[in-house]
Amino acid sequence: MKHPHAYTLRLGANLTAAVALAGCTGIGMPVSEPDTNLAATSTNIASLTEVVQHNPNDPQAYNVRGAVLGRAGRNQDALADFNKAISINPNFSQAYANRGLVLRQMRKLDAAVADYNKAVELDPSYVPAYLGRGMVYRQQGNGALALQDFNKAIELKPDDAQAYYNRGLLYQGQRQHQYAIDDFSAAMTLAPQQAEARVARAQSYLATNNQQAAVSDVDEAVQLEPQNLQAWTTRGLAYERAGDKEKAAGSYAKALNINKEYEPARKGFTRVGGKYGRTYETF
Repeated sequence: MKHPHAYTLRLGANLTAAVALAGCTGIGMPVSEPDTNLAATSTNIASLTEVVQHNPNDPQAYNVRGAVLGRAGRNQDALADFNKAISINPNFSQAYANRGLVLRQMRKLDAAVADYNKAVELDPSYVPAYLGRGMVYRQQGNGALALQDFNKAIELKPDDAQAYYNRGLLYQGQRQHQYAIDDFSAAMTLAPQQAEARVARAQSYLATNNQQAAVSDVDEAVQLEPQNLQAWTTRGLAYERAGDKEKAAGSYAKALNINKEYEPARKGFTRVGGKYGRTYETF
C-alpha cells in the first residue's frame, strides 16, 4: 500500500535540464480589496443584479456587484459598475479604490494610481487604497513610494496582515531579507491560516542560507494549503538545498501534478534527478 505521504509524478512530458536555481519571487496574498466578502459565483452575481435593479440609484449596490464581477475576471463589467457608482456618488472612495484594483489587474497602472490617489484624497484613512497604490508602485519599481504607502497602511491599521506581507515583498525584492523576514513573521502572526507569508519567508530564509528554517515554513505551508503550487515548488527548493533529494523530488512532483507547465517545478524536478512513474516520499 502506498504511504499516505508518498507522491508519484504521472505526467508524460519531457523535462528540460537546467542548472539555475529558482529565484526568490513573491506571491500574491490578496490585498483587502474589493470591499466585499462575497464569492464570485454566478448565483451571487445574479442576486446582486437583482439588488441593482431594485436600487438603481444606490452606488453601493453597483460597487459590491463590481467587486464580485472583478473577482470573476469580468473586468469590463466591473469597470462599468464602478463608473456608475462614481457617477452617482463622485465622493465614493471605496469605488475608486475598487476600480483601481481592476485597472491594476488589467496592468493599466497609471490609471490605477490615479484612482488610488482619488480614494486617498477622499478618505485619508482608507487602508485598501494605500495598499493597492503601494502594490502598483512596487510593480513600477518605485520602492520609495511603495514603502511610504505600506508604512502608512500599517500606521493606520497595525493588525493588517496584508500590509506587512506586501511590505515584506518589497523588502525581499530589495534583498533586505531580515526586514522581509520580520514582516512576513508579523503577517503570519496576524493571519496564521494563510500559507503565502510562510512561503515568502521561506524564500528569504533560502536567500540567507537558512535551509532548515525554510523547510519548517514550507512544511507548514503545504499542510495549510495542499493545492498551493508555489508552496510545493518552494518546498522542493528548500529540500533540494538541504540535500534531501527524495523530498525535493516529491515536492516538485506534487507541484507538477497541480500545474504540469510550471517551469520552476519542471526544472527543479530535473535537477534532483526526478523520474516519471516513481513514487516519492513527501514527508
